[in-house]
Amino acid sequence: MKRYTIPFFPLLVACLLLAGSDPALLAKDQPTHVIVCPETGTPILRFTFGKFRQVGGLGNLHTYMTETLVENLWTKPISNANFALYLFDNNKVRIGEATITVSNVGPGEAVKFENTIASASLPSSLSVAPRSLPKELGPVAPPKAISITVNTVPQGATAKLDGADIGTTPKIVQVAVGKHMLEFSKEGFNPGTFPFEIGPDDASGGSVSFDLGTSAHDTIELRDGSVMSGDLVSVSGMEVVVKVGGSDQHLDRNLVKRILFVQRQAASQTNP
Repeated sequence: MKRYTIPFFPLLVACLLLAGSDPALLAKDQPTHVIVCPETGTPILRFTFGKFRQVGGLGNLHTYMTETLVENLWTKPISNANFALYLFDNNKVRIGEATITVSNVGPGEAVKFENTIASASLPSSLSVAPRSLPKELGPVAPPKAISITVNTVPQGATAKLDGADIGTTPKIVQVAVGKHMLEFSKEGFNPGTFPFEIGPDDASGGSVSFDLGTSAHDTIELRDGSVMSGDLVSVSGMEVVVKVGGSDQHLDRNLVKRILFVQRQAASQTNP
């Protein structure tokens, strides 16, 4: 009978590889996650999440359980608050979420419970965001924001919201409750402003449409159907001179079909 000797080092490596493939053993190396809410200002709640243990799964979706500790760091009791728990992988891609309910927790008290979460894989990081808060937490709640569509006629105008650039129209933006100001500008059109207000009961999905009105320059329609926008300089029996982008354009009079003038403000005169 022949005897085979297995080297110790490859055997050790094989055991380590087998251990690394076991989700239960992987869970032992997970750090706990601690999140304070809100992230800035006076701390109200502290969430501590233990190791994630896989308890089931179907296809690419896994079911995990984690022991969750919620502490009330505030000086007031918290009646009933709901939070969203988001799970992320190493690339900061959201892979799962769950709801955490905190109710009847007095100042300095803590509650501990098991949380069941469905996720695509073991999370690398977590975040907590309020979903609904009681009145006592109103002062520390994040400002409500809704999404609206900002558009202009014609489209393609540069837009600003409260002085900050938001891009060109049409554009979907997040707007907080309160009074706001939209500013629009587009080459060839007069700039415009649009004040509006978002109420506390307003919902996402609304829109703002601003008409830029007539062109800020004269319009020269040519006989071939094309249109030029500029400032008319002069008209003679032989040619039409139009300033476009700071340069004079000389057109044969017979090429011009129609000229539409815009009303210009008279230059202010200063008395000597």
